[in-house]
Amino acid sequence: MKFMKLGNRPDTFFTTEAIRSVSSEVSTDLQIQVHNSLYQLHKFPLLSKCLRLQKPCSALKDTSEHTVILLPDFPGGAEAFEVCAKFCYGITITLSALNIVPVRCAAEYLQMSDDADRGNLVGKLELFFKSCILRRWKDTLVTLQSTRNYSPLCEELGITGRCIDAIATAIIASPTQAITSNHSRKAAPKNWWAGDISELGIDHYWRVMVAVKSAGIVPNKLIGEALRIYARRWLPNMSRNGQQNELEADDSLPESPTEAAVKHRLLMEKIVSLLPTEKGSVSCSFLLKLLKAANILHASTSSKTELARRIGLQLEEASVDGLLIPLDSNSSGTLYDVDIVMAMLEEFLLQGQSPATSPPREKLRCERRRSRSSENVEFEAQENSRRSSSASHSSKLRVAKLIDGYLQEIARDEKLPMKKLIAIAEAVPDFARLDHDDLYRVIDIYLRVHPELDKNARKQLCRILDCKKLSVEACMHAAQNELLPLRVVVQVLFFEQSRAAMSGGQVTELPSNIKALLAKTTAGGEDRDALKLHHIGTATPLEDGWSISRLKCPATKLSTLKTKLAEEEDNDMDDDLIPRDALMRSASSRFKALCSLPKKPKRIISKLLAMNRSASERN
Repeated sequence: MKFMKLGNRPDTFFTTEAIRSVSSEVSTDLQIQVHNSLYQLHKFPLLSKCLRLQKPCSALKDTSEHTVILLPDFPGGAEAFEVCAKFCYGITITLSALNIVPVRCAAEYLQMSDDADRGNLVGKLELFFKSCILRRWKDTLVTLQSTRNYSPLCEELGITGRCIDAIATAIIASPTQAITSNHSRKAAPKNWWAGDISELGIDHYWRVMVAVKSAGIVPNKLIGEALRIYARRWLPNMSRNGQQNELEADDSLPESPTEAAVKHRLLMEKIVSLLPTEKGSVSCSFLLKLLKAANILHASTSSKTELARRIGLQLEEASVDGLLIPLDSNSSGTLYDVDIVMAMLEEFLLQGQSPATSPPREKLRCERRRSRSSENVEFEAQENSRRSSSASHSSKLRVAKLIDGYLQEIARDEKLPMKKLIAIAEAVPDFARLDHDDLYRVIDIYLRVHPELDKNARKQLCRILDCKKLSVEACMHAAQNELLPLRVVVQVLFFEQSRAAMSGGQVTELPSNIKALLAKTTAGGEDRDALKLHHIGTATPLEDGWSISRLKCPATKLSTLKTKLAEEEDNDMDDDLIPRDALMRSASSRFKALCSLPKKPKRIISKLLAMNRSASERN
């Protein structure tokens, strides 16, 4: 830190009976009250350098000599006044970035300019400020921080603006290398400046970052990292140690929780306004933390919408925990903000492109006629486009997995409306889900948490499930899940048997409880109502996962499934859950005959029984 000394006389100020005075053979003739401090000084040295004191002193000529000049609004207080008084006496004073701001404001208040005396204090302070303070990184930061206590006067004198310009210029000149006091560069972290300026108040910080961004030189990733460091420093629940930090404020007035919340909200909104527009310049996890803070602090809708838009552009980087954005604890709605996640997903799907396809053969034949150099350029362009499209396709696969994991978490919310769950699930493109095991978990969890759902609601929920994409483990679990509609259970069994038939291998042996059901449903109408039915399998509670080995022994009465079957026959069967048309278009002739699916569940069961019998005969 740079220092400047003025004056050469020893310090002769002393205190007696709460009065500050100076040792001298001449008696004092001037009394000045600065805040709670009373000074007894001499008129000549002070009036010769302080124009502000000349007028009140001339008015005191005809009054009592004990009259005191009051300076209640003196900037910098008694300490700054005493430095100015010592300068008038020629006593040695030391100036640095630690005290230049209050002394400069005090000298301006006393009008200690060259108009009063040549070589006065204001001119010397300006010279020191320009030649030393603004040329040193640390000194400029310290000076800028001290201006917050004298903000209006510092703005008027240009101290604040010049400090901000100096800091921004230093960052722009060397964004990845620190500058030493002798203007040389040394190795340092790429964001060497981010930690230093994170100590600034939000008003000063915002002005510095606006100046840095407007130059267009500092990489956006460095700006994004600087914003992350600043948010972790000041926003609640974003610091690494989990402790909330307090904003810079006047220590004399303690803040209420409401005032602190307002300051944090304004701070967060200003950080959002500073985010670089380039995709990837800010990590998705940081954006999600900002969004969670925005919900807690009741930030403006525009700020939350902007954050959701930016998160959507890089949604593939998010995690399930990051997407669990809690709503206000006072709210009577869902636990998490589902609507904003839907907005993120929609934004992500808007910017995606379908995978690139190979060019037609005719086009490739024409391309061979071009020159070798032209072919190379075209090949590189196509390769880059292919890689870009491939990355877009893979990101959709990651997002589909992410959304299914997210759905499993929010499905546990008892207050979550089913239509919101279905809307998010259906928003994911069909090709992005390589299997539907995770989606089946979502349905199973939601049905267990919401046992009050009627049959029609359960059917509507199960429409998002494609049974053809279920694994063997999921099929076995679904076949014994009493919470699923019967038609879904039958559909699962049918596709599992059909898949085995298409592969040319042996048809999987049906579970004994399902075989019992098939036998009973085809036994004859006259005996059906009198059947004494046996147990059917019970699905295990769905926790972190499930497998065939975890399925429990049959425990549910077959009569439950029999009743469901009878109810299905009585209802309108327009909502066919089996995509028969799609199957017939994609299947072979042998499979078409195999999969001529009837709409009634009983007919499907009969078809299953026939398939199972034919498999047994072949064996």
